[in-house]
Amino acid sequence: MALNTTPPKRFGILLYPGFEALDAFGPMEVVNDLSREHDITLSVIAASRDPVSTLWKGVHKVGQSVMPTHTFADDPELDVLLIPGGWGGFESDAATRDYIRQVVPKLGSSLITVCNGSALVAQTGILDGKTATTNKAYWKECTASGPKTSWVAKARWVRDGNIWTSSGVSAGIDVTLAFVATYFGEDVATSIANNMEFSRAPSSTDDPFASLYKCQDVPPVSS
Repeated sequence: MALNTTPPKRFGILLYPGFEALDAFGPMEVVNDLSREHDITLSVIAASRDPVSTLWKGVHKVGQSVMPTHTFADDPELDVLLIPGGWGGFESDAATRDYIRQVVPKLGSSLITVCNGSALVAQTGILDGKTATTNKAYWKECTASGPKTSWVAKARWVRDGNIWTSSGVSAGIDVTLAFVATYFGEDVATSIANNMEFSRAPSSTDDPFASLYKCQDVPPVSS
């Protein structure tokens, strides 16, 4: 996935059973708002066209389902792929991991992960040798998925080349706005945040939840 500075047009989001609602809908709201002034598309991609639920093995009593627009078999060409976290991300299936391995190298622009979405990607080996962050409440469980990744505890989000990873849940809005600022301009990102009445994190390197959950940096394991 070569570095590309052209503003992207073709966005996609990968959903799987047990995805976290705000992990997905926070970034999607940013993309929806971006489309008011920019010619972009957003595809919802899953293993099949069946509705994908946020429910996962009795963790919640209430959940929502989303109807995909595409499957792994008929996915469109993408510039940007968003991958949310969620309980289901801890127990991803082989088909989902294979799809990630297949599509990420072909992206025209960037990969963006939210919460333990980075742990899901780490399971594929794509984050080997990369610097990343992830959910702070489940820091140890997430970082264990990527022993060859340098995990940054204090980061709200991390950009390593064309791979953007973020902390837990609401941090997905911050990282997507940071992505928009990079490719479409800070004024566009500020306008979207104001339309959402969202207070952006002031820094990518200062996540208060790292201290709350006593997270420490996890260096890659030496080979």
